[in-house]
Amino acid sequence: MKKQMNEPTVHRFNKGFIVSHWVQAISFFALYITGLPLYTDFFSFLYPVMGGPEGAQILHRTFAVIFCLPLLILLIFDRKGLANWAKRIITWKKNDFKFFLAFPKEFFVGNDKVPKQDFFNAGEKLNSLVSIVTTLMLIGSGFILWFPGPFSQGLVQWAITIHVIGFSIAILTVIAHVFLSAFHPNSKASLEESQKEMSLSATRKNTMVNGMMSS
Repeated sequence: MKKQMNEPTVHRFNKGFIVSHWVQAISFFALYITGLPLYTDFFSFLYPVMGGPEGAQILHRTFAVIFCLPLLILLIFDRKGLANWAKRIITWKKNDFKFFLAFPKEFFVGNDKVPKQDFFNAGEKLNSLVSIVTTLMLIGSGFILWFPGPFSQGLVQWAITIHVIGFSIAILTVIAHVFLSAFHPNSKASLEESQKEMSLSATRKNTMVNGMMSS
């Protein structure tokens, strides 16, 4: 049975957490696109769109700065949500480990026999921990590559390797995340709820604007 429009819903995250998530997601994909021609000449055909190699470097560094902002956004707008997230992703219980036994079936076809989970399920906890590690790898190695002057040639070479490894792990995590969020059999309800919330938000804004204009 489909949910009625007036049925109450529970919001997992507030706007600060959502904005932080999308800032990270958009900047990550922008870094991916701008980094391709910088990494290999195979993608050099992208240079004209970016204004040449120098333009690609400027764009890559600009999005690198934006990529560092999500934590600041959470500290300013959602400290409680940040603390809750940090606490829960390092809290693992028996059912969290059982989750991975059912996860292969859950991932490919959906499975209603997944053990009872916390606010974040075990997959989300693992995804968060991997994201933290890869983000630190990318930011740390990226800083060395941006400002190589004070560092030895050997350390710069290691930074290149760490940057590539961090990105490779991150992109695999992102692919799995996108699949589970948008294409998984159980994601339809979540997407419908998001669309409903956006529609209701737009309706409220239009009502407010119309009210202001009429007054």
